[in-house]
Amino acid sequence: MKKTIYNYFFHEIIRYFVIVIFATTAIIWTVQAVNFLDLVTDDGHAFMVYIFYSSLTIPKIITKLIPFSFLIALLLTILKLEKDNELIILWMSGLNKIHIVNLIFRVSILVMFIHLLMSVVINPKILNFSRTILKDSELQFVSSLLKEREFNDSVKGLTIFVDKKKKNNTYENIFIRDDGQVLTQISDGPSTIFAKAGYVTENKENLVLLNGNIQKTKNDGTVTIIKFEKTAINVTGLSTRSTIEPKIQETSTIHILKCVQEKNLYLNNCIDYVTEENIERKKQLLKENKMEINKRFGTPFFIPLISLISCFLLSSRRDKKYSNIVKYLCFLIGFMFLIGAEIMVRYSGTSWNHTAVYYLVPIGFLPLIYFFLIKSFKYENLN
Repeated sequence: MKKTIYNYFFHEIIRYFVIVIFATTAIIWTVQAVNFLDLVTDDGHAFMVYIFYSSLTIPKIITKLIPFSFLIALLLTILKLEKDNELIILWMSGLNKIHIVNLIFRVSILVMFIHLLMSVVINPKILNFSRTILKDSELQFVSSLLKEREFNDSVKGLTIFVDKKKKNNTYENIFIRDDGQVLTQISDGPSTIFAKAGYVTENKENLVLLNGNIQKTKNDGTVTIIKFEKTAINVTGLSTRSTIEPKIQETSTIHILKCVQEKNLYLNNCIDYVTEENIERKKQLLKENKMEINKRFGTPFFIPLISLISCFLLSSRRDKKYSNIVKYLCFLIGFMFLIGAEIMVRYSGTSWNHTAVYYLVPIGFLPLIYFFLIKSFKYENLN
């Protein structure tokens, strides 16, 4: 009988948890995906690169939402069972409330390990892979570089200005400044190009310029001017300014741990040597790395904490005067702990004392809250 009840509780919690996390993830990912459209419109990446890159951010969103979604799932499960009078039947049948508390706590431990696995192992690998996709991606939409009356520097070392775009997809008064020797077919050094008109070929591989000149700057500082009636610039293989170096959240956990331990290794987001010029930068990177490690390992510990807070709803009754207050209070306290975790982790990298406080809050409150739950249910269904 108890096994059946426990299985029922477990499936109800997991069902609500899956519904909540996928619903909230879908909303946040949609908003975030709209922001990522800049990869196509501004940076000129292919649309498939945009779809693939934005899709790879879903695990990160899910991981971020796990604690909040689990809190909502627990509250919805308990309130639903209370509304259907299922809890009253269970208590009248002699089921000890503390057994349900233990069940919810065990489920929270499972969710905690899932969160830990995703934040420590899965997310860094997937996010790093998504950054590699951008790094290996080439410019696909030349038209994204040709914006009317706007200086476009999406490609590093290359600035393009177009005075006017006509309806037949031709352009007037084109200015191109190549400081990074990007257009090697035009010049092997810095150059400036002026053209009265131009258009992009149908295969999107060439920019054809009409009636203009090329000013080439040589190593000795002299300038050579070449006039042309028609010339074509191959624009395949151009890379945009999209950040290609992995960010801290995209770096492997082992990598960050080595940096925090100040191993003598040169790694991304970590400086292994100290000079007067980079000492402040090293301190900042060390702080950010500590914060990232604490976020990955510390946040999951708040999941069991909010699960025990939700268990206080088991003592409420619909006919009690303050039952609604208890419902909102449980949510508010659990939510405040999650907000507090986000605030504390931002300061956890400043010193080891702040790090200790960040980990001691969930660990210290767990036995305290569990003790209050035992005390609350001491005289209820003791069998």
